[in-house]
Amino acid sequence: MLKLAIRSSAVLLVTLLLPAAVYAQAAITGVVKDASGAVLPGVTVEAASPVLIEKVRSVVSDGSGQYRIVDLRPGTYSLTFTLPGFSTVKREGIELSGSFVATVNGDLKVGALEETITVTGETPIVDVQSAKVQTTVSKDIIAAIPSSRNAAGIQALIPGMSSTTDSGGINGTAGGSAGTIHGGKGNDSRTYADGLDTGWAGGNTAGAMPNVAGAQEVVVSTSGGMGEAETAGVSLNVVPRDGSNNFNGSFFASGANGAMQGSNYTQDLKDQGLKSPQELLKVWDVNPMGGGRIVRDKLWFYLTYRETRGDSTVPGMWINRNAGNPNAWTVDFDKSRQAFDDNINRNGIARITWQATPRNKINLYWSELYQSSSKNGGGSATVTPEAATYTTFHPDHVQQATWSSPMTDSRIRRSSGVSAGVVMP
Repeated sequence: MLKLAIRSSAVLLVTLLLPAAVYAQAAITGVVKDASGAVLPGVTVEAASPVLIEKVRSVVSDGSGQYRIVDLRPGTYSLTFTLPGFSTVKREGIELSGSFVATVNGDLKVGALEETITVTGETPIVDVQSAKVQTTVSKDIIAAIPSSRNAAGIQALIPGMSSTTDSGGINGTAGGSAGTIHGGKGNDSRTYADGLDTGWAGGNTAGAMPNVAGAQEVVVSTSGGMGEAETAGVSLNVVPRDGSNNFNGSFFASGANGAMQGSNYTQDLKDQGLKSPQELLKVWDVNPMGGGRIVRDKLWFYLTYRETRGDSTVPGMWINRNAGNPNAWTVDFDKSRQAFDDNINRNGIARITWQATPRNKINLYWSELYQSSSKNGGGSATVTPEAATYTTFHPDHVQQATWSSPMTDSRIRRSSGVSAGVVMP
């Protein structure tokens, strides 16, 4: 316990003292003009959304009429432009996801203070502020698609992506990491947890697997990462869910056993030498999640748990009766006990969002992962169970703390973001 307390304290200390580059968040930008087309400095621009714990974030347009609101969570926003002597203009239904930068210009007309003009229109769908190519998969799509709901299943939706083959969840695996595209190197790919790097593609596939099924959204950037990108490879950013002022949650469960599986083990396959087929023994996926407020508009929480398991037999392999016997150097298969592979993953995540001041927000994230695989089977007809690889992680974890503070420079009067954070797998 003492070691854990010391490490946790170190995480918070490093977080405050050593700012780190983080993955870009969404933003809204534009230019404010009057009816004649002249730019308007000093316009107060407010972005409001239920996903903001502070409810409203505001900036002031600069001398050239430009404004920029940064570090915005995925969700639907409304934008309000106000300036004394001009009618208030309100733009609603602005959808933000990933690191998308929405360009929304404001046109103000001279009018009474109590007059408000509500503008309706389609959400901007083209990011004219960046050359980045990215695909954003929302939580609704993750819940709806018939896949394993892990990183491989999400990336399988993107044309050209090369990642681990997705079996639709039949293997009982979770997590995963960024794949490759356009012939890129796997070591150039990066996986992020809420914008902070958890390692290269192969280096985090076990100890720091993200819970994709419990994400608010998954953002896969395939090119044009620009300044925040460490390498030129694919980056996969798993954005976790936040709490809210209202309590909400969901529960997902699926499973099957061998009685629910058909067979194509024909005489022809037997004649070709297949001694026994691969058969499903059992598979399940259980994923409850939920959160809400601790203090309204001040302190939110969200909890996620996911457990997956998949057991299946190994074609052409059985348990060796002589396993562990130092006096026997031959294999004696027990044909009544077919070898099998098993995979089990348990992942619990806790997230706290604290709006310390109107401009300072702190996020705490803790993920614990228990994983084991191939305990009793070799995965191959040429490897006996006792010679097979047994992989176990008990536990691995990601501890993350971030501080964000959108600030306004008095000279340029434009919002900018300051962030700091660390990840300790």
